[in-house]
Amino acid sequence: MTAKIPVSVLGATGTVGQKFVQLLAEHPWFELAAVAASAASAGKRYGEVVRWREQIPLPDRIGALTVRECAPPLPGPIVFSALDAEAAGPIEQAFARAGAYVVTNTRNHRMDEDVPLLVPEANADHLVLVDRQRTARGWSGAILANPNCSTAGLVLALAPLHRAFGIEKLFVSTMQAVSGAGHPGVASLDILGNVIPYIGGEEEKIERESRKMLGTLGPAGVEPAGFLVSAHASRVAVLDGHLETVSVGFGRRVTPEDAIAALREFAPSPCVAELPSSPRPPVEVELRADRPQPRLDLERGRGMAVTVGRIRPCPILDLRLVLLGHNTIRGAAGQGVQIAELLVADGRVEQ
Repeated sequence: MTAKIPVSVLGATGTVGQKFVQLLAEHPWFELAAVAASAASAGKRYGEVVRWREQIPLPDRIGALTVRECAPPLPGPIVFSALDAEAAGPIEQAFARAGAYVVTNTRNHRMDEDVPLLVPEANADHLVLVDRQRTARGWSGAILANPNCSTAGLVLALAPLHRAFGIEKLFVSTMQAVSGAGHPGVASLDILGNVIPYIGGEEEKIERESRKMLGTLGPAGVEPAGFLVSAHASRVAVLDGHLETVSVGFGRRVTPEDAIAALREFAPSPCVAELPSSPRPPVEVELRADRPQPRLDLERGRGMAVTVGRIRPCPILDLRLVLLGHNTIRGAAGQGVQIAELLVADGRVEQ
């Protein structure tokens, strides 16, 4: 590229919004041109209103940006949404109606029939739903959704196995980091030295979203994958990283060696593989008995890779395994940026 594409971030002062800002600060394709937040922050310098929580310093150029209101127009053809779900729906629709591609991390539109819910390595072909959406709704722009943070890692780990062997049954139990609750998140006296075996709406998201993303395109939209899903979600006292224990049943016998080979041989389309944010490989197999661990494995692939380990027979289903994904990168802002890169690589956004 000879010039970068201007982009904007909605909800830029929140946890995920800050991660978008950090990832876009030095992006090779995109130039962060505007940050937007609540009316209380609008008109002030971003550096004055944001309580910056990223490890790298806030770049002076971005800190000097004047915070805009979350209303169109904003600079650039792509808008990243890290808004609260309670407010996001009509705002995101307004931007899509005004001609922007809205890449959203919120839950509001994920299950809409004409909205692509994307893990690019797993279902980049679902991007064609954008055309149906624009035609059906009369929009010049579109909404594209990033899945729930725990579902993103799960789907990336399962996609090679589903392609190779066909999943019929799935049991998943998550141990989810406190950063997944945003800021201020879970009170310290509730989570320190404790596990909370409930995260509102999380289990339902895992069960619905995984079947949509691993489903197939049909005349009416995505036909969800036919496998059964049982999910349990818990919050644990870990800062970043969602660890998930999974048992999988297939339509035929699958050995651990078969699964390891499928995971290691998995390759996304060349278009996705060459995106700046795509890890190489997207799924890393770890054979050490006590891995993966958030402290040791979270940053693989710059936080975009999913690590899978403890692949072994399951006495109830066929296989059991453990996976680890970075919830604020692969499960949120990093994958959102990757989806925007896919729009460019597919020719839908021009320089």
